[in-house]
Amino acid sequence: MTTGPTSEYRGDDRLLFGIIFGVLGFWLFAQTTLNIAPTMAADLDVATNVMNIAVSITALFSGIFIVVIGGLADRLGRVRMVMWGFAFGIAGSLLVGAAPAGTLAAPFLMLGRISQGLSGAFIMPASLALLKAYWDGAERQRAISLWSMGSWGGSGFAALFGGLMAENVGWRYIFFASALVSLLGMLMVRGTPESKAAVKGDFTFDTLGVLTFMVTMVALLVVATQGSRMGWTSPITLGLAATAIVFGALFLRIESRAPNAFVNFTLFRNSTYTGATISNLLLNGVAGMQLVSMTLVQLGGGLSAQEAGMLTLGYAIAIVGFIRVGEKLLQKFGARAPMIWGSLIVGLSIALLMPTHLLLGQYKVLAVMAYTLFGLGLAFYATPSTDAALSSLPDDQAGSGSGIYKMASSLGASFGVAISAAIFTALSAGEPFHWLDGVITFSGRQDNLALRQAAVIALGFNLLMVATAIASIMLTVPKGRPR
Repeated sequence: MTTGPTSEYRGDDRLLFGIIFGVLGFWLFAQTTLNIAPTMAADLDVATNVMNIAVSITALFSGIFIVVIGGLADRLGRVRMVMWGFAFGIAGSLLVGAAPAGTLAAPFLMLGRISQGLSGAFIMPASLALLKAYWDGAERQRAISLWSMGSWGGSGFAALFGGLMAENVGWRYIFFASALVSLLGMLMVRGTPESKAAVKGDFTFDTLGVLTFMVTMVALLVVATQGSRMGWTSPITLGLAATAIVFGALFLRIESRAPNAFVNFTLFRNSTYTGATISNLLLNGVAGMQLVSMTLVQLGGGLSAQEAGMLTLGYAIAIVGFIRVGEKLLQKFGARAPMIWGSLIVGLSIALLMPTHLLLGQYKVLAVMAYTLFGLGLAFYATPSTDAALSSLPDDQAGSGSGIYKMASSLGASFGVAISAAIFTALSAGEPFHWLDGVITFSGRQDNLALRQAAVIALGFNLLMVATAIASIMLTVPKGRPR
């Protein structure tokens, strides 16, 4: 249960849309880097590997801290955490937008992207906990659908919005606009009654758990993004991999024994919550598909960022247009069926992007179809998955439980993008696989053969994640309609 005035206050659209503005700061504005990374790297004069880290580090820091902040939101106040999130979002956006070219580019870029990640960590779990506290029943499902439009829909418009802004106004104005939207959201949320959980006992910060988790995740990210450049068998790569294993084992040991663990593993005793969280991790990892396909058509096909972004228009339209259909499917069939249907459609969309042997004109047609189906699949999945996770949480763990669920989103996106980028970058930099000549005939230009082959393999990795997500849903989420 919650304390204070929260038992009487009911959420309204001003609060809801203020929260959504905060969510957009992460999923729309920050995610534009998936499309405009080549443009930013060239303008700032930074190496591709540095830019790859900057793209994925936002989701990484969001994932590292999101559970911690979710637990703090339950105790210190969910509205307070949302307001802090807006502050980090404004600061991070301004740092990225004002990053100078040259030697100072990387520090500005990294600090700004980390701040954007912290913004997501503060806003997402606390805002989901507010949805649980201030809305009920069908109104909560509507609020979740609109919130999902901000997250999944925001990511749907990210490539298109980023491309249009980068080509016509300048990529820096994406982040200046992000700061302005965050400021508007802060003003809309301001004055909302505070919401806290009625938690017993004194609060002790889980310092060891957070530190071991952070070291594990950072080491894994560096291995994923830099392993091919440093050499997979180099002492640095092997040392980082060993560090990740050792600190990961320490993290599991600490969290299983700590009374104040920031990751509450007992929540995973609920199979519905488990299935929603695991599949959420994997489907967010498919964000790597977007980076690979957008980079392929720009570097391999000569399209501009705006032209590439236009291919994703169907994604944005489908996810916004059909996300409330997912809500209706949830009410009629329960969570399991639409989660599986959505995942299957996402898998089909990735399969449509894999025929990179076609001519550019043909591939563009497939890409438009693929991104439309991608948006449709995520629209079917989003609300049933989020509602399944939230409805199975006890009230006093709404913030921390929401944090774990959204940590899955952030870490999935971070590592999905990082691994997809690593596969694509490493394979495209080498010689083409001539053993494929007898299997697939690549039409048109042959000077981009390595890029096209690398894209097939990187997209195949994303397809594997979707198959694993479907398996996790089938094994954990029960059949039947909601009560």
